[in-house]
Amino acid sequence: MFTWSVPLFAVDGLQLPEHLQQGQLVIGHAPPATQIEFQGHTLRIGADGVFVFGLARDAAPRVELKLRGADGQAQTRMLDVEQRSYPTERVNGLPQQTVTPSPEILARIEREQAAVQAARTRDDAREDFVHGFSLPVAGARISGVYGSQRIDNGVPKAPHMGLDMAVPTGTPVHAPAAGVVTFAAPDLFLTGGTVLIDHGFGLDSSFLHMSRVEVKVGERVKRGQVIGLAGMTGRATGPHVHWGFNWFQVRLDPALLPRPSE
Repeated sequence: MFTWSVPLFAVDGLQLPEHLQQGQLVIGHAPPATQIEFQGHTLRIGADGVFVFGLARDAAPRVELKLRGADGQAQTRMLDVEQRSYPTERVNGLPQQTVTPSPEILARIEREQAAVQAARTRDDAREDFVHGFSLPVAGARISGVYGSQRIDNGVPKAPHMGLDMAVPTGTPVHAPAAGVVTFAAPDLFLTGGTVLIDHGFGLDSSFLHMSRVEVKVGERVKRGQVIGLAGMTGRATGPHVHWGFNWFQVRLDPALLPRPSE
């Protein structure tokens, strides 16, 4: 099972990490029959009291948890969030149509992104995340970090919302934790070979630019299982593994995820 690797603080039985920062997956525990709301989202609470939420790349310095205990009494907890600074990354040599797409290509991109977003609405009671997350490839050079402001072929674009690991094409990509495949496609325009794995409670890992996809939608995978092969399909300048991580539509930093305890 998951072992806390960071100090905790507890107030009225509610346990949360002592230190919070932008881009973090927050895993907490609540007393029985507690209800918790975060930014308009009613959190799922497991039978063991576990709950999760995500702090966005640009989360405010203070965020609010709304609580209602078993006695029906409403409370509020204000949480301090460390603000991070993000580097600027200039990426050149990309196919220009992936940076400034034509109207026809833009329509395709929008359709494909809508399908991916739809896969991120799933919210079930599986607690695959509590066992921690392994790296999808071991010992790789980190070639891109979460949150960095991207300038592609001289054009400012959205921040880079994942962790890039430079590896040769054909390198096996492993599931970082158990889960269910909710999206699998071999050739999206921007992200190429793309796989999403749902870990329960609205958490999912995404893997982009793969040269081959080895899993299908609905398949249950184990941590360490090969889900595809690394590549440079879609918008990429070299072979690598892009690992993204979401709490529903909130993009989080895979580098901050808890590692397996065993």
